Amino acid sequence: MRSLMVAVLAVSGCGKLEQVGRAPEFTGLEGTDQHYAMYSAALPEDVPAGAASDGSSLWTAGTDSLFGDRRAAQRGDILTVVIEIDDSASISNSTGRSRNGKINGGVTDLLGIPQKLDGALPDGASMADAVNMDSSSTFKGQGSVARKEKLTLRVAATVVEELPNGVLRIEGQQEVRVNFEMRELIVTGYVRPNDISRQNEITYDKIAGARIAYGGRGQITDVQQPTYGQQVADIVMPF
Repeated sequence: MRSLMVAVLAVSGCGKLEQVGRAPEFTGLEGTDQHYAMYSAALPEDVPAGAASDGSSLWTAGTDSLFGDRRAAQRGDILTVVIEIDDSASISNSTGRSRNGKINGGVTDLLGIPQKLDGALPDGASMADAVNMDSSSTFKGQGSVARKEKLTLRVAATVVEELPNGVLRIEGQQEVRVNFEMRELIVTGYVRPNDISRQNEITYDKIAGARIAYGGRGQITDVQQPTYGQQVADIVMPF
């Protein structure tokens, strides 16, 4: 077990050593769903009878027309996802419980039996006060949660799949490298074509199953993270 752990740490360390003095590399788009969607053949557009075939008419049904619908509608189309998150939550709970109990029991007369037993009992003991019990319990609990998040971003996403019910599956990925730090933004989810605005935009709250990731990688991120040894120790150590 120890040798396996050492080997894993060594391999992880070698991966980091290869990046010494180098900026983080961009993630390749080749082989992704976006790549295949972009290079797939588009469906033919319906052109009304009598319309000009060269696309010069204002009344053609294509997206190149002045009055055409430019909203994303099929695989390979691009739309803009608007992310404007400004959420805050505050929860405070308080619980209190208290209980007191007291039991007294005794036998004063029962065919003279208590009197006979009193003689056999130690001094001060009597069947007239055979049972005397007191109980008390108190519980108090209090908890609070305070959270505030604000994020404003815009990212272009690609329609990578058209589902049988007409819903579109979208994926968007954006990477910006500044010096030796890479900023990453990833958006995936499902949208209805009717929710896409005339500006070919959709807000994040209309994306079903939305998965939004915003972070980075690079030298600054590495410094902010604990080392592999510390992470392993936090998991393995029982205290």
